Amino acid sequence: MKRRTFLLAGLGTGGALFLGWALLPPRQRLVGRTLPDTDGKTVALNGWLTIAPDDTITVVLPKAEMGQGTHTALAMLMAEELACDWARVRVVHSPIDKIYGNVSALVEGLPFAPEADGTLVRGIRWIMAKTARELGVMMTGGSSSVRDCWMPMREAGASARMSLIAAAAATWGVAESTCRAEQGAIISSDGRRLRFGEVASLAVLHRPTMITLKAAADFTLLGTPMPRLDSAAKSNGTATFGIDVSLPNMLYAAVVMSPFGTSTAPSVSAAQMQQGRTMPGVRAVMSLPGSTYGDPPALAVVAESWWQARKAVSALAATESAAVAAANAPGGTIAVSTVTVMQDIRHTVRNDDGIPIRFYGGAKDALASSTRTLDATYEAPFLAHATMEPMNATVRLSNGHAELWTGTQVPGYARAAVAHVLGLDDEQVTVHQHILGGGFGRRLEVDYIAQAAAIAAALAKSVPDVPVQLIWSREDDMRHDFYRPATVSRLRAALDAEGRVTAFVAHSAGQAPFKAYSKRVGFLLTQWGPDRTSSEGTWDQPYAFPALHASHSETESAIPVGSWRSVGHSHQAFFVESFIDELAASAKQDPAAYRAALLQSHPRALRVLQLAVAKSGWGEPMDNAADGRPRARGIALHAGFGSIVAEVAEVSVAANGRIRVHRVVAAVDCGLPVNPNIIAQQLESGIIDGLSAALNGELVVDGGMPRQSNFHDYRLLRIDECPVIEVHIVPSLDVPSGIGEPGLPPIAPAVANALFTLTGTRLRSLPLRMPVEAAS
Repeated sequence: MKRRTFLLAGLGTGGALFLGWALLPPRQRLVGRTLPDTDGKTVALNGWLTIAPDDTITVVLPKAEMGQGTHTALAMLMAEELACDWARVRVVHSPIDKIYGNVSALVEGLPFAPEADGTLVRGIRWIMAKTARELGVMMTGGSSSVRDCWMPMREAGASARMSLIAAAAATWGVAESTCRAEQGAIISSDGRRLRFGEVASLAVLHRPTMITLKAAADFTLLGTPMPRLDSAAKSNGTATFGIDVSLPNMLYAAVVMSPFGTSTAPSVSAAQMQQGRTMPGVRAVMSLPGSTYGDPPALAVVAESWWQARKAVSALAATESAAVAAANAPGGTIAVSTVTVMQDIRHTVRNDDGIPIRFYGGAKDALASSTRTLDATYEAPFLAHATMEPMNATVRLSNGHAELWTGTQVPGYARAAVAHVLGLDDEQVTVHQHILGGGFGRRLEVDYIAQAAAIAAALAKSVPDVPVQLIWSREDDMRHDFYRPATVSRLRAALDAEGRVTAFVAHSAGQAPFKAYSKRVGFLLTQWGPDRTSSEGTWDQPYAFPALHASHSETESAIPVGSWRSVGHSHQAFFVESFIDELAASAKQDPAAYRAALLQSHPRALRVLQLAVAKSGWGEPMDNAADGRPRARGIALHAGFGSIVAEVAEVSVAANGRIRVHRVVAAVDCGLPVNPNIIAQQLESGIIDGLSAALNGELVVDGGMPRQSNFHDYRLLRIDECPVIEVHIVPSLDVPSGIGEPGLPPIAPAVANALFTLTGTRLRSLPLRMPVEAAS
């Protein structure tokens, strides 16, 4: 056969196979390779729940609980369909299996506008859903947990309910239609009753061929403000985070790491190494080369307690200073600084067209021919994640098998990192997942896990079969993060005589966080092409512009970047919503009314805006602040992660320029409100986190190392600075959308817009710093 004929035949066959695969429905997510572990009496009816003889329902959850309440919300999905007794519900972390892979995050990550539809768009989303199901990447992020599990967990609960009803009906010799499930029991029409625990062992013989879900009108649990399942344990100290793991004979490790951009571990002489080994409790001192997962070259000390390990590392801390000095010395590595990085980004945004993300209507031509335009440039700095629980992992290597104890947003990638470092197969690594003391995207990374595995491997040569727990200090955590990338955006608009936008052009520049992450963990789908997370928040907003052109230029630097809570939305919302306010001011229109006019074709977003306006008292007079200073309101609206949030901030400025936020009113449409309490908590959390960044957040790098090291110089919002926060939820029966991140993006522009109303000064850079002369 000629080569061309062979290739054409191969392409034809491959195309046919792909078409056949594409037309098949996605693989089921009900039962994995194995059922959840049980004790012999407990019954697993599918991969998502078990039922014990005492009616305890154990819900198997693949998503990380990092304070966002997802374990409670997901258990509610299951309990609603199962019709169990909520008081009997418990939760456990799932094993690693493809049925638990995150499908929603990949589908929602496609570069389509939220309102995009049509045969092609639906087809691509279908193919991506099937691909995601085959990949089975377990991941908690993108505010996708409830949305991703909305159908699988409800189907698992409904399937179990139907099996239990069938088993009870068979026991009684009656029709299934005469039985119902209620509060953990099957009840027949004649009043007979069997508890779930009594009939569960028979239910495995009655698998439904079709699963019937409840109608929303029949929900009794979803939509109610149920208390969180983890509140008691976190209040009384019994909750176990990764840092709380304690195992027999466990040793502890502390590290000192090299600056950004250096490829060698901190230099230590033989005498220094020996000095470290003679310190109290020290069992080993070792150099680590770093890995492709992003952990830098480092020096590690292993000791009988973490404090002993930390003291020994501190004694060798001069090596870190020496490494920084060497990087900055003539002929040494050119050490990176934020000054040079920002200069590069500013130059790029002015001189590079970037990659178009979304464009229609000939926006650039309309801008060029317009006689009235508005042009503004905005900036946002690098930010650290600053999780309350610093990075940590515990690894034990024994007889060709490894165990990992940690809190991670990606258990599959965590397992793969340990396996890679130790030269094992994935199946030779067991992951013990724990709750997380904050994630915000930082625990999507596996650098600290790879580092712990490398320490365990080196230790096993002399001290085998002993677990070692690596704990980073707060300073390690702050100075060796994967930061929110610094970004600069230039926004331009063409206006008609009435100040209406005829063309909107947005161009930003900065590093590509998710592309960088994908290369570190080996996720192939997003290693190439434009990184949509860099520019999200510009091209995907609900405003109706006659013409739009949104683009982004990807820059590079030695400062490592990654996903930070709400990713691109975290800064792009500040850029876009500040600019919308500038447009309203240019048109001499009320900022809320100006936005409403742009949302006439998007009634969902308009309802959110109107709710925030009504509940905030927008337009009504306000009393002065306690110090006698006047107050003003600012508004912002933003769409992200399938949800829409509008926020109104009431702000004053002290004579010394200190910005004080007194009250924030938030309105949100996040689809069906699974648990209103959790929604309110997450909006409050996002607003507080966003205010920390808006008023204080800035990571400055000098000589290859961040200046900031702890909460004294990387300041979070203090309790006496927290405003009164009111949350109002738009009623909805739509599929639930994200809530962990959408509350954060609008707060910075809402505050900045209030400051403009109050002082006439437009702040275009974060963090917001009011000049004293403007304050007075």
